[in-house]
Amino acid sequence: MIGRYGGPQRSYAAVKFLIYSLVGGLLMLAALIGLYVASANLTGTGTFDYLTLVGLDIDPGLQKVLFLGFFIAFAIKAPLWPFHTWLPDAAAQSKPGTSVLLIGVLDKVGTFGMIRYCLPIFPAASEYYAPVVITMALIGIFYGAFVALSQQDMKRLFAYSSMSHFGFIALGIFVFTTIGESGSVVYMVAHGLSTAALFLTAGFLMSRHGGSSLISDYSGVNKPAPVLAGFFLFAALSSLALPGLVSFVGEFMVLLGAFQKYMFVGALATLGIVITAAYVLRLYQRTMTGPTTPALAGMTDLRGREIAALMPIAALTLVLGLFPAPILNVINPAVGTLMTTIGVTDPPTTLNPGTTAEGTQE
Repeated sequence: MIGRYGGPQRSYAAVKFLIYSLVGGLLMLAALIGLYVASANLTGTGTFDYLTLVGLDIDPGLQKVLFLGFFIAFAIKAPLWPFHTWLPDAAAQSKPGTSVLLIGVLDKVGTFGMIRYCLPIFPAASEYYAPVVITMALIGIFYGAFVALSQQDMKRLFAYSSMSHFGFIALGIFVFTTIGESGSVVYMVAHGLSTAALFLTAGFLMSRHGGSSLISDYSGVNKPAPVLAGFFLFAALSSLALPGLVSFVGEFMVLLGAFQKYMFVGALATLGIVITAAYVLRLYQRTMTGPTTPALAGMTDLRGREIAALMPIAALTLVLGLFPAPILNVINPAVGTLMTTIGVTDPPTTLNPGTTAEGTQE
């Protein structure tokens, strides 16, 4: 879809994406073969059965090697820093609809794979590499946010913003707390919704101005197209994790899980939110407010079918933000099973000096 329907550099972006995917796939294939051989050595019969593989007592040293094959493949797909370089080009050269599928849906395969395969099959290796992954996540949060702040192209800005968001998701996964794991799954859902809203709204905007994605080509859109500007603001605030929207639920849970395990890591990650606010609000200010350029004065507002495409996304974002219980009721039992499988428990609650667990003074 990138190579067939993309922009002027679509071939370069498509080939780059293909090469990254092939490298990740080959690494995972090699690790999968190694896992099969390990299962044959431990059980007498090689197997790819998931439940059997989860129950294997694989040597910790071998786990560390096999884990890397799986993790790098998933980190490329996510993408996490420093495996992210295919994403900005792919997003910039894709049609908005393709970008929604690529970033809003396909990328979640990477973080889902970490939860589903890396943690339960390689628990010892996951804990061993957790500090490295958390460091990568923090770098991704800040690197993605700072680069997004300097972008002049909307689609590239959204790509680097997504990279920053995936840093939060990976952080929630590898802090190994129940609320952090649950928060990362909620964040995946929220990111899919906010990304879809951003790219679709931007796509509707670009279709009204010759397909240009340059931020400098837009100004004062809120006057000729107030409904479009309103949806754009809603999508931007969703990406910002405004309280009351589902992205806030996921981000808050991830940060709470990080603070619960690593106070300093949680504090650093929280600073990333400030940079997110800077580039999101700056984008809205530059494109939607100010004097309307003559070329945009006659812009038409959103049509009925375009509003119909955005309304379900906006409704889900708001409803799940105000009432997250339905999604958490599905996620929490699975996370509880995962924590039991990998043998990790939440850190004890910190008590005030001189206070017992029952809350009485000694």
